[in-house]
Amino acid sequence: MKFPALLLALFVSLPLFAQEGRDSTYLAARDAFRAGDRARLDRAAGQIGNHELAPYVENYQLRMTMDQGDSTALRGFFERYERSYVAEKLRADWIRWLGKRGGGSEIVVEYPKLIAPEPDVTCWFQQARLASGDKAAFDDVQQLWLTMLEPPEACRAVLDALIRDNRVTIDDIWARAHRQFEAGRTGPAKLTLAALPAGQTADAKALDMVIGSPMGYLAKQPATWSASRTGRELAALAIQRVAANDPRAAAAELGKLQGRMQEPERQWAWSQIGLQAAKRHYGEALAWYAQGGETPLSDEGAAWKVRAALRAHDWSVVLATISEMPAALAAQPEWIYWLGRAYKAGGLTSEAEALFEKIAGQASFYGNLADEELGRKILTPPKAKAPTAEEQKAARDNPAIRRAMAFFRLEMRTEAVREWNWSLRGMDDRELLAAADLARRNQIWDRAINTADRTKSEHDFTLRFLAPYGDQVRPAARDQALDDAWVYGLMRQESRFITSAKSNVGASGLMQLMPATAKWVAKKIGLRNYDHGRVNDTETNVLLGTSYMRLVMENLDNHPVLTSAAYNAGPGRAKRWRADRPLEGAVYAETIPFNETRDYVKKVMSNSVYYSMQFTGRPDSLKARLGVVGARAEDVPKDADLP
Repeated sequence: MKFPALLLALFVSLPLFAQEGRDSTYLAARDAFRAGDRARLDRAAGQIGNHELAPYVENYQLRMTMDQGDSTALRGFFERYERSYVAEKLRADWIRWLGKRGGGSEIVVEYPKLIAPEPDVTCWFQQARLASGDKAAFDDVQQLWLTMLEPPEACRAVLDALIRDNRVTIDDIWARAHRQFEAGRTGPAKLTLAALPAGQTADAKALDMVIGSPMGYLAKQPATWSASRTGRELAALAIQRVAANDPRAAAAELGKLQGRMQEPERQWAWSQIGLQAAKRHYGEALAWYAQGGETPLSDEGAAWKVRAALRAHDWSVVLATISEMPAALAAQPEWIYWLGRAYKAGGLTSEAEALFEKIAGQASFYGNLADEELGRKILTPPKAKAPTAEEQKAARDNPAIRRAMAFFRLEMRTEAVREWNWSLRGMDDRELLAAADLARRNQIWDRAINTADRTKSEHDFTLRFLAPYGDQVRPAARDQALDDAWVYGLMRQESRFITSAKSNVGASGLMQLMPATAKWVAKKIGLRNYDHGRVNDTETNVLLGTSYMRLVMENLDNHPVLTSAAYNAGPGRAKRWRADRPLEGAVYAETIPFNETRDYVKKVMSNSVYYSMQFTGRPDSLKARLGVVGARAEDVPKDADLP
């Protein structure tokens, strides 16, 4: 009787062994490609069969023979795997190969078939168009001039062509250099300024000094510096560089020089001082912005003028600045909300409510706040019907998802995520929900969350706000007297519940702990025999992370907004970002100087609302969670006891 059972077990296990064998074949093919071993790659290709990753193996073969210029084989591959991620990347690299070898006619044919072309590939296409005499390409290149501050090598040729065709004025050149200096792209700015006509070019040594030693440049510039536009512009650029480190010193220098500058240079320099002062929360920021007059502000410059006005409680400046923003910038939820608040502060209630209505109902920081401004409770939408068996099967059978799942199986997370994200293009809500459910059932929590986040009309917030590891997280939160919804809100933002997650600065695990922080907390709480090899263990990571949240919170007025900012950027910064008077929690969050931390805090706090509703079954208030951030102490003590 045992023999049939053993035989059945053997037959059942055969597909698994076969799958593992083909997985090994794929890995052998990848290693052969990396080693440049064509014979070994061909052997693996002959053994891979119908494995999900067989297209990648064929892609490796084609890449090894691309220098032979066999366009027939490449086109055959593109036809078989049209619209796939692997075909997209191979086609893009073929266009790069063609561009370096003068294959312009083939580029013109192949480029339109790309779904999401990268900037350098776009420039190879524009080069091919210009080489064929297509002057209409200049209109597209003009957009590159305006938007691409650090162009890849392939783009320089088309930008040079724009200059040679006299489609760029001297004003355009200086305006682009201004944007590049503001963005810290001084190397590309040097290339931009090289396009100035003879007699107006900047001396190379002088420009290097403007970039590397701006105060030294201002002290040593020739007495006749203001006689030419180039001299005045270099002085303005030097002021910008000083402001990036010390706005007050820059203001003092500009005060000495501005009488010899013309209005455009002077106003731009003041706007740059205002921008840098606003990022540092200096009280003089709005006054310095005002000295910038009518000079056009960059998107970042306008955003920080609004933020400075929010901290100063100057609603008139908030209203005026947002009203003057470009339409695309003003349409962002944060500026819709704050413009509404400015109208409300001025007694224009109907206008304010019309703006709040535009973003109300959105599952986001400002969508939540808009709901509450309208007197509504934050609610989750009705839960969508569960995916049907047919929808689940369609998700499982989707070729791109199958490739992603194969990469996940091989623990090749980067490749898996790329394939997964690519697979979602063009999916409707039902398809997205089925894919998210598939990820959840396979405990790929981050893809389940990110995929469910994309739905437009049908939603499942139990997928958007998954709460795995409840047996470890919720008791740990209770032990530290922390709100478990907030802990989950933070963890969702930190790692999307990937236990093996590691940031580019070395933070690890569910709660993304830095090695020094983890070691410090372990010592603080008396965790014996701790070494960093344990940091990805779920229970240890959650214990250390929640303990750190509690220790930081006690040092920051028990305020979740301050603590969230501290968890991402450090307790010292969170303290310094307070004002000399109390601030709304929303204003504090919006005026955090670090882009990453500002976005992080907003998402953590909004996440917390949805987790709270999920855990308690009752509505929650984001405004109540944000509260008021107390004023900065006169003498902020050094956090000697906090990492």
